[in-house]
Amino acid sequence: MISLSATAEIQVDNLIEYYESKHRDAASKNLLAALETAKKRIAAKPEAGIPAPRPYPFLAAKGLRWIKEGSYWISYSKDEPPVIFGVFHESADIPNRL
Repeated sequence: MISLSATAEIQVDNLIEYYESKHRDAASKNLLAALETAKKRIAAKPEAGIPAPRPYPFLAAKGLRWIKEGSYWISYSKDEPPVIFGVFHESADIPNRL
């Protein structure tokens, strides 16, 4: 079972609140579906992630792995079991949100 860090939980909650405030229920559902798919992908092959999202190569220094699922970048630890540390929409300014 892959869990979310407290920070990742807050990020997901904030995204859902934002989507709901804009009456974008489908966006909330898409976020949760992307997160579930990402969890399955990470559990099946944790080493498959990349060191950092392409626009932010310096994030590799953080030592996390990253995957793209739908319109979200998801960072996770290489620990066993992995923990999701961040969930960011692709248009987010990720370095300023870490």
